[in-house]
Amino acid sequence: MSATRDTSQRRLQISELVRQHGSVQVATLARRFGVSMQTVRKDLRYLAERGVMARAYGGAIDSSVVGTSSSASSEPHYEAKRTSHLDEKRRIGQRAAALVKAGDTIAIDSGTTAIQLAESLPNIDVTVVTNDFGVLGALAPKNNINIVMLGGELRRKNMAFYGGLTVEALDALHVDMLFLGVDGLDLERGITTHYEPEAMLNRKMVEAARVVVAITDSSKFGKICLHRIVPVGDLNVLITDRGAPSDIVQAAEQLGFEIILA
Repeated sequence: MSATRDTSQRRLQISELVRQHGSVQVATLARRFGVSMQTVRKDLRYLAERGVMARAYGGAIDSSVVGTSSSASSEPHYEAKRTSHLDEKRRIGQRAAALVKAGDTIAIDSGTTAIQLAESLPNIDVTVVTNDFGVLGALAPKNNINIVMLGGELRRKNMAFYGGLTVEALDALHVDMLFLGVDGLDLERGITTHYEPEAMLNRKMVEAARVVVAITDSSKFGKICLHRIVPVGDLNVLITDRGAPSDIVQAAEQLGFEIILA
């Protein structure tokens, strides 16, 4: 096996160990893989730079358990997002669906909470614009709902479509309400996401909407991702769960958006 392949295999195994155990130690990894501690430190630095884990004294910690208020957080795997905080997402989806009336044209952003909203939408005369494959799947059986799918290139990491074609398709559209999924929400840094084309598309969606409704469980508060979509003050409504911190509730009063706790 070549040195490069050997290195990449070892790094893959280290990431898996961190995911399984929550943390790893340099000395233990060096013994396990039969390499020097310096080599292991290089591996950990490489993986930390890619958001797989965070460096800690003598080892590393799974990035998903590290507080991310001071640094950009890494994007969780699609399956992990789909199953985490599911009860909260269902309640948020139901509260969001209750805002939709017959005759409305709405945009639903990508994301697992968005899919819960789509599942909860009644089979009434509404038009839904979306770029999310899961939202499409949830709405397809509801034959009274008119679906406008934004084309583009499928990003399998979150099963949604992005790119120039997707953004262009929004140029001619205006919607009554946008339901915006959230990867990170921080009062200073605003609403952020991991993926730049998603941020560009979301900004375009915000421009096209009369009312902007963010839908997110409280695990996203205080998280900051690399790409900013809009400041928190651009929201009209925020639907979240009862785990929302008090500073978010205060910010809603100060910035003038409505907060709904599901």
